[in-house]
Amino acid sequence: MQTKTLFLFFSFLFFFSHLLTAQTNDENEESDNLPVVEYGGIPVKYEIAGITVSGADNYEDFVIIGYSGLAEGDIVSIPGDEISNATKRFWRQGLFSGVKIYATRMEEGKVWLHIALKQQPRISAINFHGLKKSEIDELEPRLGLVKGSQITPNISDRAKKVIEKHMEEKGFANAEAKVLQRNDPDNPGSVIVDIEVDKKLKTKVNSININGNEALSFNQINRAMKKTNDPSWMNFFRTKKFVREEYEKDKATLIEKYNEIGYRDAYIVTDSVVTHDEKTVDVYITVHEGDKYYFRNINWVGNTIYPYEFLDNVLGIKKGDVYNYKLMNERLYAEDDAVSKLYQDRGYLFSHIEPVEVNFDGDSIDFEMRIFEGKPATINEINIIGNERVYEHVIRRELRTKPGQLYSQTQVIRTLRELAQMGHFDQEQLFADFQDGGISPNPEDGTVDLNYILKTKGSDQVEFSLGWGATGIVGSLGLKFTNFAIQNLFRPEMYRIVPQGEGQTFTINARTNAQYYNSVSLSFLEPWLGGKRPNSLSVSAYYAAQSRVSNRWNDYYSSMYNPYYGYGGYGYGSSYGYGYNDYQENYYNSMQYEIDPEKYMRTLGVSVGYGKRLSWPDDYFTFYGELSYQLYMLKEWYQILYPLGDGNYHTFSLNLNFSRNSIDNPIYTRTGSSFSLGIQLTPPYSLLRGEVDYASIPIAERYEKYNFIEYHKWKFSAKTFTPMSQNEKFVLMGRAEFAYLGHYNQDLRSPIGTYTLGGDGMSAYTSYGEEYIAMRGYDSGSLTPLDKDWGAYKGFLYNKFTLELRYPLSLEQNATIWALAFVEAGNSFSSLKEYNPFNLKRSAGLGVRIFLPMFGLMGIDWAYGFDPTNNSTGKGGSHFHFVLGQEL
Repeated sequence: MQTKTLFLFFSFLFFFSHLLTAQTNDENEESDNLPVVEYGGIPVKYEIAGITVSGADNYEDFVIIGYSGLAEGDIVSIPGDEISNATKRFWRQGLFSGVKIYATRMEEGKVWLHIALKQQPRISAINFHGLKKSEIDELEPRLGLVKGSQITPNISDRAKKVIEKHMEEKGFANAEAKVLQRNDPDNPGSVIVDIEVDKKLKTKVNSININGNEALSFNQINRAMKKTNDPSWMNFFRTKKFVREEYEKDKATLIEKYNEIGYRDAYIVTDSVVTHDEKTVDVYITVHEGDKYYFRNINWVGNTIYPYEFLDNVLGIKKGDVYNYKLMNERLYAEDDAVSKLYQDRGYLFSHIEPVEVNFDGDSIDFEMRIFEGKPATINEINIIGNERVYEHVIRRELRTKPGQLYSQTQVIRTLRELAQMGHFDQEQLFADFQDGGISPNPEDGTVDLNYILKTKGSDQVEFSLGWGATGIVGSLGLKFTNFAIQNLFRPEMYRIVPQGEGQTFTINARTNAQYYNSVSLSFLEPWLGGKRPNSLSVSAYYAAQSRVSNRWNDYYSSMYNPYYGYGGYGYGSSYGYGYNDYQENYYNSMQYEIDPEKYMRTLGVSVGYGKRLSWPDDYFTFYGELSYQLYMLKEWYQILYPLGDGNYHTFSLNLNFSRNSIDNPIYTRTGSSFSLGIQLTPPYSLLRGEVDYASIPIAERYEKYNFIEYHKWKFSAKTFTPMSQNEKFVLMGRAEFAYLGHYNQDLRSPIGTYTLGGDGMSAYTSYGEEYIAMRGYDSGSLTPLDKDWGAYKGFLYNKFTLELRYPLSLEQNATIWALAFVEAGNSFSSLKEYNPFNLKRSAGLGVRIFLPMFGLMGIDWAYGFDPTNNSTGKGGSHFHFVLGQEL
């Protein structure tokens, strides 16, 4: 007993002597003026009369005193827990390497305390050794080391672990890192941190050795292990580096693969990683496959909403099917049409399905699907979080979920799609949840607060270019505001360059090529006319003027190369003869850019359109109608719009479009489709005029007399997007287009609205009343057929097919980038009689796209055309095509 008492006594003394630095001076600071505290005595209560601080120059005294938890007027015991706890608080902060709290004066029941601290050093510089700049840039944000901040042993150790783990992920499994500190002579109290990394050699897999496998071949196992791959040909495009963390995941994936084919009892008996040489390892895995199992009876328990026959059909697993635990979970929970999603679409957010193995009979397993349906969940509140761009009512009108409605998972997903289509938010960071500030679904009263989390992005676009060409200034300016608010036009306080907030679109574009070409266009779109229904109103107008080269150049060119006039023949006047001097060359060059303002084509157009979302056949369908008018003013513009001569020509048309769009993301689309069928009609003037023998009127006079152009124009287009991998990164886009420009009278075919096929589809500065269709791998317009009646290249019909495989390189908000490979086939024809759906011009190539919020879509493609063009015998060959704003 006496021995035990002595042990406790000395343990008590040891404990308080360990805290001596917190309650008294160290030996170097002891003084006869400081009060002596008897730690072996009975604690005495004192009132704190004052607190002073030293050693914390970067902090105000009141902050340090606040950290301590002590305050003047507090009653403390000496010795006692209050001061000891204060010391512990400072240690927990990790900001100080030395902490002492001691009494400087004690009298009449009062005590004066002093807090003496020694700060952790601050970082004045960070130096990396043994790493590339790109590796430093990737690592530095993760380390938690910042100039000017304090460094502690914990921070140093954590940085070392982060570096070594990062290097292991890069394939350097044996990398070693050191985080060293040395005093900075120029900054007392600061240290220079040196980070030394010895990467050693990158570790790769030399071989994978599997034992015990019969149900799965080695190649099947190799494919199942996504990140741990040997250097065989089948892994040519896969990583060969060895990363321990990925290896552990691959072992779990291997067992999942066995479970997918019925081997529910499969497990890894042993595995080892053996060093092969200084830069490779050998992997050895022994598996026990066990027996193969099958589903037998599946019974549903607790279901009242859906009958078991219906649930059996939705589950899609039948008696005798191979046991596949992954498939069963996907059909119960994960897939878009899973059983649980059926319940959630009916409001049963709190429902739960638990599959239970209830019986084994040889190789067969019986399951019982135990359903807890719960009560339907009603949406209580809907919160919009992260919107910094548009008025909140603009967002709320797009929501398919409303307070008071039953919760529906399908409607939540549809809402996210509609928000993505607005273009104001980062599509990759749109999601919905049920928790914010502690709010969560409440099974007690059957309510849920739904939060839509948004990340605002800029979607306004600017196009600007300026240069100097042979004819003078060449340039363009385009502004597109996607959050315009015409309601705020006379409210200057709502302006951010232009009035914004209502989600309307306003676009203005201007282009010039000096005297040769000038154009300006305006457009406005209100997506919710009146603000209550998603009916759109669009208005647009444009004007373009283009001039031609003067006759002097044509006359001079003819005289130089005509052997029957002047000196053009026999080598005296031609560019190949002896009489062609520098003066003539300069004269020739100046005249080929001489513009005649009396030769022109001027185009004026206006249109107004109305769009409506439909609920039938489903609510992805829309209808759009547009009335438009174009005026073409021509003077000496022969051949280009043949057979139109001098004069003014008019087109009044009605454009009707019926479309369906279910794509998930308007920029990098992964799933969904879009279909469109449109028809554009002018009045049938030739039918209204009665019987007129147009064929008897010379063709030029025919159009001058009847200058109201007539036609009917049809177009069908379809695009589908199919994810080709589970992570939905590889996406296959399929596209088909068919268009036809028809006539009411064979002798009054329209020379306006024809198709020009080939090239990148950009018409540059031209405004010839033609529709330019891209066809990569061929020169611009080279697939346009020669019309035999008019002797001009005119396409009245075209079809085109595209398959494009896409892969995203970056899906960041500031830049969406993807690579693509494509095959394409198409052709154009001068009439329905000549149409042959199997006469197609083929091409293939590679490309890249980048979408910048400020500038829109840009890209470049390389393509090779395999077939002859319509106006030559040579193949299309190799071409580069640039993309600016439009999709090829």
